Amino acid sequence: MRPAFYALRPGGWRDYVTILHPPYTAWHLSYVAVGAGLAPRLDGWRLVATFAAFFLALGIGAHALDELNGRPLQTEIPGPALVALALASVAGAAALGIVVAVSFSLWLLAFVGAGTFLVFAYNLELLGGAFHSDLWFGLAWGGFPVLTAYFAMAGRLRGEAVVGAAFATLLSLAQRTLSTPVREVRRRGRLDDAAASAAIRPAEAALRLLTAATVAVGTALLLSHLR
Repeated sequence: MRPAFYALRPGGWRDYVTILHPPYTAWHLSYVAVGAGLAPRLDGWRLVATFAAFFLALGIGAHALDELNGRPLQTEIPGPALVALALASVAGAAALGIVVAVSFSLWLLAFVGAGTFLVFAYNLELLGGAFHSDLWFGLAWGGFPVLTAYFAMAGRLRGEAVVGAAFATLLSLAQRTLSTPVREVRRRGRLDDAAASAAIRPAEAALRLLTAATVAVGTALLLSHLR
């Protein structure tokens, strides 16, 4: 049984696609869209830079570190390559954040610092795993992108940003509630394939639907600015 429903057959370029966790990367990038869409106005350059920074830090960096720490997706990517991917992508995300901060608001440097810390603290389970919990998953990969994207557009945080961050945190916790038992079944092989597939099918269907729903919400909020 594959370690995730979106995992490709191991080997070569397929491993690099698999470690992106494509559905979940799209899901959490949608929180960037939610945060930006809630802001009073959009700035095209800062929006693209924010999306790019989160794709680098979360889509590539965090997932490369996650694979390095225990091989949950069972890829054949060499350890040094995972380290290089993680360092280069997080550095690229930080550089983008610094450029936007210098050109827009130096307060964004606080978000850059916090995001860089969370990538390493969560995925490498630093400080005894203090930041590797369901709550921190929700805050780091849900609420944080909303707040960062809103601030990158508006230069301040208002009530709608906080409520949007609460929405993203709670939805991320729901994602975690559904995905954790699925991951346990798939990666530990406690059941034969047929029984395992039947057991996890409803949860995985819900995860697919929630991914599509979150992308739709984020897209709708961005499109609302085109009126």
